[in-house]
Amino acid sequence: MAPITQDLKVKALQRTPLFSELSKKDLTTLARLSEDVQVKPGTALCKEGQIGREFFVIVDGQVDVLRNNKPVRRIGGDEFFGEIALLEDVRRTATVIAKTPVRAFILTSQDFRQLVKDSPSVERKVLTSLAHRLAELSNELLRRSPDLEQEQYGYFV
Repeated sequence: MAPITQDLKVKALQRTPLFSELSKKDLTTLARLSEDVQVKPGTALCKEGQIGREFFVIVDGQVDVLRNNKPVRRIGGDEFFGEIALLEDVRRTATVIAKTPVRAFILTSQDFRQLVKDSPSVERKVLTSLAHRLAELSNELLRRSPDLEQEQYGYFV
């Protein structure tokens, strides 16, 4: 199978909310740090409860997302998962298993954190993206539950 082009990686990373503020140069640097993987059907890409250390971008194929061994979603090409693992050593909230042959690329938390350490502008842009995403989620929560008490949950303004 042909390697995943850098241009394809940059375009995929650009669609990730975490990287929405990054320049093309920054995205190209991230793409260079990534590693191509090919996975056979039935292979677990990550397991619920384990510490996450990779961010995955599916290029071709489909994966099933399971929580408590129950399917909750199927994702495929041009979709991604595991971005929180780049920022924090937290346990995976789901198991992801290849349903079909999968072609993907991964970015490790170690490589990402080194890039952020070496490039304060990348760190600032990622933090900006996180702040925007947090505000969006907060507004969505308030829209869905307008009777939430300010004293209990606070508001993001």
